Amino acid sequence: MFDKLTAMPSDPILGLMTKYREDTHTNKVDLGVGVYKDEAGHTPILTCVKKAEQHRIDTEETKVYIGPTGSAGFNQLLGELAFGIDNPAILANRVRTVSTPGGTGALRVAADFIKRASSVTKSGEAVIWVSDPTWANHTGLFEAAGITVKTYPYYDYDTKTLKFNEMKAALANVGPDDVVLLHACCHNPSGMDLNQSQWDEIIELTKEQGFTPLIDMAYQGFGDGVDEDAYGVRKMAAAVDNMILCSSCSKNFGLYRERIGACSIVGKDASSANVAFSVLLYVVRCIYSMPPAHGAAIVETVLGSDELKQEWLAELKVMRDRINGNRSMLVEKLKEKGVKRNFDFIAEQKGMFSFLGINPKQVEQLQQEHSIYMVDSSRISIAGIGHGNVDYLAESIAKVI
Repeated sequence: MFDKLTAMPSDPILGLMTKYREDTHTNKVDLGVGVYKDEAGHTPILTCVKKAEQHRIDTEETKVYIGPTGSAGFNQLLGELAFGIDNPAILANRVRTVSTPGGTGALRVAADFIKRASSVTKSGEAVIWVSDPTWANHTGLFEAAGITVKTYPYYDYDTKTLKFNEMKAALANVGPDDVVLLHACCHNPSGMDLNQSQWDEIIELTKEQGFTPLIDMAYQGFGDGVDEDAYGVRKMAAAVDNMILCSSCSKNFGLYRERIGACSIVGKDASSANVAFSVLLYVVRCIYSMPPAHGAAIVETVLGSDELKQEWLAELKVMRDRINGNRSMLVEKLKEKGVKRNFDFIAEQKGMFSFLGINPKQVEQLQQEHSIYMVDSSRISIAGIGHGNVDYLAESIAKVI
């Protein structure tokens, strides 16, 4: 059987990581991998996480399964962080949450849930609309679950702006049996987010068309703040009958290895939420049965302690300010190096990523001649920039353009 297989293409990010590690250039720069890095290029463990983890070690008494839903405390606290403690959907008992193996696990649970829910619709076909562009793994993940993936216009590569009118026009043709994926904040890979008034328009459009929104929130707190970044999530949940939210704790808690996230569903009322939740639990049982506990316990400890939560918010602000500062710093350095092209859009965008806006040949030139690594689309990880490499980076960019 195995002899009939053909090799799948390797992930471009993983390939870049290998090339970067093998590069001996003293000034090499990694702008490919999407993890937070401090000024020294290190991805640290948050102080609040270390304290919570020690508490976990000291108090854990068993390694028995925690059940398909995961920890009720984690689910509640993460749900309140995303939706807001006073959200009408929360107060009406319309939200149900399960712990998942990371944000990707949450998306796969959502995908299988969508596939099952679509089987009883009039069309019987599962269709999800994603932004063009979107996170590279979205398409493969949903297609693997048997869902047809379509795209709606989103980012204008020429003007470095949002194609908002085109986006609305496309979504105005989406039917009530379809699902539309939206990025809550810090759009990956463009860094171009909906502003609040645009969110308001999309929410109204969602109500008019009747499709189900699936909001992917992998970077809450990395854009403008924990509450600010959840604006669309909170208003959407309060406005629509049905909604899915996929959350991740990898970035904002720095728990990359622990693989902890959550999938939340919003039902029309408590009764319909319970029915949908039963389907969600069946999906979980069929995929991985029980979620990991360690990362959830850390997050639950942090969010459940006033002291640790304040410490976490402070550490999260440090990461957010560094990323936003790197954006402005790169733009200013490019100007200092005599680059005439306008890169101001980088400072205006949010989160970990932006498209630099250069062509694949120039991307290759940066890698071959300057040991600067990014994917062919010129998407860069802003956290890879620092005071120690920004001059070299700006000089190198100036040379290739």
